[in-house]
Amino acid sequence: MQSYQEFLDLSVGFPQDGFDIIDDELYFHDLNLMEMIETYGTPLRFTYLPIISKKIQQAKILFQTAILKHNYRGTYKYCYCTKSSHFRHVVEEALKNDIHLETSSAFDMPMIDALEKKGIVNKDITVICNGFKTYQYKQYIVDMLHDGYKNIIPVLDNKEEFNIYDDEVELDEPCNLGIRIAAEEQPDSQFYTSRLGIRLEDILDFYNNKVVPNPNFRVKLLHFFINSGISDTPYYWNELEKYVTLYCKFKKINPDLDTLDIGGGMPFKDSLVHDFDYEYMVNEIVNRIKQICAQHEVMEPDIITEFGKYTVAEASGILYKVLGRKQQNDREKWLMLDGSFITNLPDVWALNQKYILLPINNWDSEYERVNLGGITCDGQDYYNQEAHMNNVFMPKTRKIQYLGFFHTGAYQEVLSGYGGIHHCLLPSPKHVLIRRNRDETFNFEVFGEEQNSKQVLRLLGYQ
Repeated sequence: MQSYQEFLDLSVGFPQDGFDIIDDELYFHDLNLMEMIETYGTPLRFTYLPIISKKIQQAKILFQTAILKHNYRGTYKYCYCTKSSHFRHVVEEALKNDIHLETSSAFDMPMIDALEKKGIVNKDITVICNGFKTYQYKQYIVDMLHDGYKNIIPVLDNKEEFNIYDDEVELDEPCNLGIRIAAEEQPDSQFYTSRLGIRLEDILDFYNNKVVPNPNFRVKLLHFFINSGISDTPYYWNELEKYVTLYCKFKKINPDLDTLDIGGGMPFKDSLVHDFDYEYMVNEIVNRIKQICAQHEVMEPDIITEFGKYTVAEASGILYKVLGRKQQNDREKWLMLDGSFITNLPDVWALNQKYILLPINNWDSEYERVNLGGITCDGQDYYNQEAHMNNVFMPKTRKIQYLGFFHTGAYQEVLSGYGGIHHCLLPSPKHVLIRRNRDETFNFEVFGEEQNSKQVLRLLGYQ
């Protein structure tokens, strides 16, 4: 019988970039995971911050290379989509890489102001303000514009949003605006058109009737987001062509327009068989924008992206211990974990999201088919298939077994309600941050201890 390591190597090819096996144990980017477990226990959430900078630099190089290759006359600007992870350690790591920010709700704005007061950013930073805006969100934008944040660009999600800026913004220079196009949804969607943005056929009339008569504003940016994400499909290329064509028509009547925000959606590695060709896609996007602009005899726009999952997902993981094994019938064996998918990895439960799943130890053991069970009293708290196969396999052993889910850094902590109340009152796991010192040694910091019963009872009103 093959060992688990031989089985995985024959199935998908292993080791892979970022993962290695040393002395029968799994290492993640040179991190000794068993040593971390012995030090901090399980369940354990961790974030290895250098990955964030690595991903940003990779994307910036890809776009700059494509721009040079195609003699593209616009520039490229990387904006981090804050909603994928608002945590200070994540945002500060991203900002080390000369990037800008994209926001989605009111509290993003005082967060940016706090970063400025600490000297992490300055008031020249570009901030793309997306989303359907509450009054408070719009008021924060207005206040920060008046406070000298000259590159805040409110992206109009609806025509009425313009009114508050028209009433309240008083600047020496015209205020830059963006307009979001209401994109068509995917063919399998329940809806034809996104709930976000202004209808494509209304944008030019709105500009002529509302913005042109008002010298205090100029539309600098056109924004769209294709819900499928960036993908080599007819749907994606058709939508891209449609919105770049609108940009060209808009540019001819609006000389101030010079930026195309193509949104986010760059995929992250969520499987050991992930084979997305980043270089090809970036080259193709840049080349197609250039070709469409050439057909319309329009100068190519500066390009902005808003990558969130791509930026932060691959930096994090969560480690579990197998608490028990249950053979429920002839075919179904369960490994019961000391945590929960519903509370720790909610996208597994809500969206059927897959992550890279690997054992931490016992790689020399034989393998077997298993189901993974969370510890809540909920029938949906399980994981029983991976992205590249309809099963889950783990080492067949009676020894203590640990396992980990990797590339979980986008959305999971926030959707879980960090520090809040969770299903079945399961506590938030301990969270460790990992940095690299100048001498290449690791620096560990406990960001959050495991939640205790007193904290939970206080939130519930018992104390």
